[in-house]
Amino acid sequence: MLEKKHIGFIGGGAMAEALIKGLVKGSHVQPGQVTVSDIVESRLKYLETSYGVSSLMDGTEVAAKADILFLTVKPQIMGEVLDTVAPVISKSTVVVSVAAGITIAALQGKMPGVPIVRVMPNTPVAVGEGMSAIALGKYATKKIEEIVSCIFNSVGRAVTVEESAMDAVTGLSGSGPAYAFMLIDALTDAGVRVGFSRQTAVLLAAQTLLGSAKMVLETGEHPAKLRDMVTSPGGTAITGIHMLEQRAVRAAMIDAVVAATNRSREMGKK
Repeated sequence: MLEKKHIGFIGGGAMAEALIKGLVKGSHVQPGQVTVSDIVESRLKYLETSYGVSSLMDGTEVAAKADILFLTVKPQIMGEVLDTVAPVISKSTVVVSVAAGITIAALQGKMPGVPIVRVMPNTPVAVGEGMSAIALGKYATKKIEEIVSCIFNSVGRAVTVEESAMDAVTGLSGSGPAYAFMLIDALTDAGVRVGFSRQTAVLLAAQTLLGSAKMVLETGEHPAKLRDMVTSPGGTAITGIHMLEQRAVRAAMIDAVVAATNRSREMGKK
């Protein structure tokens, strides 16, 4: 699907590296198909050495020759970057933005007629287990959706949503790793409290969450059904769940996602 496609990155930070790693290590593209631009020369040298890709300090050169162009820069400098590269971007180039809060309309205003895709990935893309939500601009076709989905599936999983759902995506999967890390930290402290070393406790906690998530994804069963499989009558698991319900942990998680979603909406209005 990506054969003979030239892929460019404006910005060579952590997100760009995660995508390059997924594409190159997964043999979706050859290193020679990828060119990266960044203002930090040492960063470009690192990406060249690590993944065999090409690099250029001049972003306009990258933008001009890319079939698929990733805008992997911070939202604060997106306007400045677009002013520089937009004039050289072809209308046949697919532009993919991962900048939080930058709408498709704002991007389209700088690049009229260009197919634009907005993506909200989360940090586990760095270990190949990210969750990414894709929103399509008016010129993005079904074929483009398939190509972009293929790229983000190389570093986890991807789902297509309406752009209006992006704030909710931010509240759930975008911010979700923070909630998961908090749970792992709490379970680790609990493990230490009942007698484990911290090293053993964090392994027990993290692997338990990893395995539980994998069961949900691979079995397709409702999480409540899987929970019931663990909770024998009068046993330890139901005793623990009772305590969690007493402390309103479920309600707190729901409230956290709602609050984060609302905060994302507020930030988008600024």
